Amino acid sequence: MLKTRRPTDLVKFINLTRQTEIGANSYYLELAGKRLVLDCGMHPKNLGEDALPNFGALKDRQLDAILISHGHQDHIGTVPVLMRRQPRARVFMTEATTEIGSTLLHNSVSVMTRQREELGHTLYPLFTHRETESRAGQWRWCPLREPITISGERASARDRDELSFEFFDAGHVLGSSGIALRAQGATIFYTGDVNFEDQTIMSAAIFPEQKIDILIMECTRGDHAKAPDWTRAGEERRLAEAIEHAFQRGGCILIPVFALGKTQEVLAMLYKFRREKLLRDFPVYIGGLSAKMTETYDRRAGMSRRQLPRLQLLPEIDPFVLSGQNIHDAPARPGRVYALSSGMMTPKTLSNIFARRIVENPRHSIFFVGYADPESPAGILRTAQADEPVMLDPDEPAQPVRCHMEQFQFSAHAARENLIAYAKKLSPKKIVLVHGDPPAVEWMRATLSADLAATEVIVPTPGVEVEL
Repeated sequence: MLKTRRPTDLVKFINLTRQTEIGANSYYLELAGKRLVLDCGMHPKNLGEDALPNFGALKDRQLDAILISHGHQDHIGTVPVLMRRQPRARVFMTEATTEIGSTLLHNSVSVMTRQREELGHTLYPLFTHRETESRAGQWRWCPLREPITISGERASARDRDELSFEFFDAGHVLGSSGIALRAQGATIFYTGDVNFEDQTIMSAAIFPEQKIDILIMECTRGDHAKAPDWTRAGEERRLAEAIEHAFQRGGCILIPVFALGKTQEVLAMLYKFRREKLLRDFPVYIGGLSAKMTETYDRRAGMSRRQLPRLQLLPEIDPFVLSGQNIHDAPARPGRVYALSSGMMTPKTLSNIFARRIVENPRHSIFFVGYADPESPAGILRTAQADEPVMLDPDEPAQPVRCHMEQFQFSAHAARENLIAYAKKLSPKKIVLVHGDPPAVEWMRATLSADLAATEVIVPTPGVEVEL
């Protein structure tokens, strides 16, 4: 006799990201009679309502919980907006992410306020400093590897049928986590942004390796093959040599970085280069938000699983801090490294302003060290030919590209080969592919479908409910 499924047996999923892309990442999940959202990001390029996840797809559903994987803007940037719309939903994340997220959201308020004044976006700011402070005070932090129920209590063996979740170290940035959700004998695992290899500071992810029924997996690097001879140590040596050559040309170096994660990895590499006598001491410049994030890394150096656990980046590197107020008074001086955000060189950010200052000068250099959306200023610039006119800011004229440019592979996201290996190790019943541009998602879908014949591979159409 066939068993009739109860409504609570069903697992429902909606991709709340507006397109198949790396945008305002957010995913609705319904299981064991509970409704929750995984991540709640802000689109790095879009403005106003278009920067939000597609919350309209939730319709009149009332959420029980919001689970945040980490503190990057595209994963946490609109939490106050969703909390305002869903006042009963509890919000959970790791302890480091609570601190990072609060800092980032306050910075976001300042950016949106400036955009309202300069660009006339009347919807901005989408939330205020006061609301950010209030909402962040309601967040609940959870230790790694400790099962928690939606009520916020520690889960026990007798809670088998009740929904519980557990955070696992994702190795991406400080506080980043994958999230396991368990109920009625089944397990769903959401990778968030993950790295399976050690970085200069961050240690590789430690994820569950068995008994996963549904895997929700990121695909950021799905369209980039890993070079067979690549090693991080070799890439670090190549960067050190490139810095030395750039200085010999009599120029400075701009490294566009994300304030969270990439800044700290670059500073740690510069520390290693000095300690190993690969490079002499030289001035380093970072942005204000990067400095705040680095303070958090330093405070938590002894509390987090990481490489170089005793390293205090700010005292060791002693960087100069630039801001929107003093960037215009900071000339491009030779023999200096400017590790400035944003990593995608979004118009009006420090890296964009500084790039426009040096892009026409062949003595200066721009080094790209991580992911950049192909349509972002960084993505456009890194593929430009010599003397090709490039418009880095729509409010400024195009400029010919004459500076020296190099690309390095220090991505904080897992290589596609490592993602495939992890999926094959789990061999789950279903894999849901998210967080990737269409070519990356399609490569992952085709490869997993060929390698795991018994697994259903799903690319969810944005805004459409899928029954898992």
